[in-house]
Amino acid sequence: MGIRVSAQFSSEVANQASIASVNPSFWNGKRVFLTGHTGFKGGWLSLWLASMGAKVTGYALAPNTTPNFFEVAGVQGDLEQSHIADIRDLEKLQKAMADARPEIVIHMAAQPLVRYSYSNPVETYATNVMGTVHVLESIRALDCVRAAVIVTTDKCYENQEWAWGYRENEPMGGHDPYSNSKGCAELVTSAYRQSYFPPEKYAQHKVAIASARAGNVIGGGDWSEDRLIPDAIKAFEANQVLMIRNPLATRPWQHVLEPLSGYLVLAQALYEKGAQFDGGWNFGPRDDDARSVQEVINLLIKNWGSVASWAQAQGEQPHEAHSLKLDCSKARQYLYWVPRWTLEQAIKNITQWQQAHNQESNMHEISLKQIASHQNS
Repeated sequence: MGIRVSAQFSSEVANQASIASVNPSFWNGKRVFLTGHTGFKGGWLSLWLASMGAKVTGYALAPNTTPNFFEVAGVQGDLEQSHIADIRDLEKLQKAMADARPEIVIHMAAQPLVRYSYSNPVETYATNVMGTVHVLESIRALDCVRAAVIVTTDKCYENQEWAWGYRENEPMGGHDPYSNSKGCAELVTSAYRQSYFPPEKYAQHKVAIASARAGNVIGGGDWSEDRLIPDAIKAFEANQVLMIRNPLATRPWQHVLEPLSGYLVLAQALYEKGAQFDGGWNFGPRDDDARSVQEVINLLIKNWGSVASWAQAQGEQPHEAHSLKLDCSKARQYLYWVPRWTLEQAIKNITQWQQAHNQESNMHEISLKQIASHQNS
């Protein structure tokens, strides 16, 4: 799964604009099948796609928290169709995708939590590995799909605790069941591409498939269990001390709209340019936004505007990578994708979103305003 760029591709890229952006006119009227649309990232992406005129069909389990972004931001009203169903149900998925006849597929449905995966490894592998197989098998049965983005994670790499970022051609791996299942999903995607949609035969099958690997996403409307920002906001709102497992752990933090913009730019390139954009792509923050957990929390406390504090949790904790960074040179050089918001801007927007929700504002409008602000920044 190394970087494969032709001389013609390099020449074409050199003549393009210096910064790529999401193109609303491209998405207007496009039929998009999005798995995981009820989740935190999927909900934000659904709103963004619909705001540009895309005809979005969602497929996912019901939201697993109350409250949740999908309901709070009124996402369902913007969709063409919303299927509440399991990605592990191949027959149901195939029917839903066949009915929607999508031009673009974005696969985001997953079991996304490291600690949960330790307790539920079978569910994690079934969802993240076989779920990916089911999506690719459903695509294989259709003649309408032109581009597919399979979303995995930065944790798909075999972690060496390096100080530098991982590149797309580094070995897949993962210590815990979640990370390992995402490495497996990458291998599945590569095998399906080479077996059924080989780049050298793109003129015959017309399907371009890429995988997208993003860092730790944060943003307004995330109420997931066992995630840093939701746990922090929950503690702050209850006037409790936030307990942190690994305050010195470093992660590539980024606002949720950053990788989503990368997925959209990648999908545009796959659709318009084809197989030369296939393979794996990293979408992470600037190098100086790979910060420690304690730095992120201190920034949140600074923006929160009321008394808040944290302390280190005691006792043995499950293994988690201490240091993890992505090298996003490939996306910068060939997609001209760059992150738009700094970590400070991300934390500011999260605080504003959450406080607007606490004031019972119209969160559909607030979310669309943040999308527009990011797109225009």
